[in-house]
Amino acid sequence: MDPKLSRCLWLVKWLLLVPHAIVLAFLWVAFFAVSLFAMFAILFTGRYPRALFDFNVGVLRWTWRVGFYAFNANGTDRYPPFTLREVDYPATFSVEYPGELSRGLALVKWWLLAIPHYVIVALFIGGIWYGTHWGGAIAVLVLIAVLALLFTGRYPQGIFDLVLGMNRWALRVAAYAGLMTDVYPPFRLDMGAMEPGVAVPAVRAPKAGSSPGGVLMAVFGSLGFLVALGLLSASAALVWVDQTQRDSAGFVMAPSERLATSSYAVTAGYQRTGDALEARSLAVDVHGPSWMYASDRLGTVRIHVQSQNGHPLFVGIAPTSAVAGYLGSVDRAALTGFPNGNVRYVAHTGAAPSGPPAAQSFWARTASGRGDIALTWPVRHGAWTVVVMNADASRGVVADARLGARLGFLGELAGGIAVFALVSGAFATWLALAGIRRVNRASEAV
Repeated sequence: MDPKLSRCLWLVKWLLLVPHAIVLAFLWVAFFAVSLFAMFAILFTGRYPRALFDFNVGVLRWTWRVGFYAFNANGTDRYPPFTLREVDYPATFSVEYPGELSRGLALVKWWLLAIPHYVIVALFIGGIWYGTHWGGAIAVLVLIAVLALLFTGRYPQGIFDLVLGMNRWALRVAAYAGLMTDVYPPFRLDMGAMEPGVAVPAVRAPKAGSSPGGVLMAVFGSLGFLVALGLLSASAALVWVDQTQRDSAGFVMAPSERLATSSYAVTAGYQRTGDALEARSLAVDVHGPSWMYASDRLGTVRIHVQSQNGHPLFVGIAPTSAVAGYLGSVDRAALTGFPNGNVRYVAHTGAAPSGPPAAQSFWARTASGRGDIALTWPVRHGAWTVVVMNADASRGVVADARLGARLGFLGELAGGIAVFALVSGAFATWLALAGIRRVNRASEAV
């Protein structure tokens, strides 16, 4: 353990380790792939290929250094280097190259023979894989230790020794399950800073190898890289929607929703407030410059409705004020949304309509009939209301409805997002790599 630990640095180490977390995520994927390849190599040759062995030991070494710096021990404030090699650092890990290995054990030791140790290690780390120890004994003990460090300036030596013993046990099991040795891990908690029989190396002052600027560059570069990956994923999702989720007329359609009411009409666009009809509260208000609606880029929508009770249906869209004059005193259900997949209405009691909807002259667009009917409407400025009724204006509207839009800009939007993501991702990668190089140079200079 470093002779003098910061009282508060552990509060932000989770942020400082973002670059390491990203790199280790890829390294552990490679670790499992290399271990699988090594298993077949051992089966056929009896040997673990030396280059693959050194790589996997390096992954465990890197993981242990990060854990020692942060939440597996918090035993140093010296930032861990970005390297698989063994370097001068307060925590290290090594496995002696085994030479010959048992071919038969390679098939069973990583799952069957290691089961007793998995049970014990799971209590230590709170999970099967080393490093996923949230809720395990190590996490609890380290939390107690850093709280003591925060308030007293001292890390309890007894807790440090116990935590190191648990980490040592977990890493021995990781090496055995990773096929790096045939020696079965002992059921022994070797507490203390050093493995029994290993000489104690000199530990340099933590400040000597620090590079705050490099760490910050690596952190912000890594965060920027993650944001760029998210933007690329969003761009890919838009391309998928644009290319696969359109109907035969080129509209991107939402899932179908069941509209069911005992009233005369289902409306989407307005609601009654007291005795007055509030025309703007739920109206489909369309604003913005006219170029947004040119060339059908934003703005043609399609509404599909299909009767579920045998009645011919009518669907129409009209200015909200005109619909208010027709349905203002009519028993109807105003659609308010679909929270958690449930259709919600505001019910308004009233009389029957003055006449069938198709007889009214104010509609901008209408569609009616049996089966699946579709209304297509080029979006226009203003406040508009959609109405679904039985064509004969009778009670009881039951229909499946789907809403779609042309959304001709999706491909261009996806391309713009992708370009921005690639440019910002390239800059973030350069920033992260520059920070990592600066940190490595500082570590090598110690």
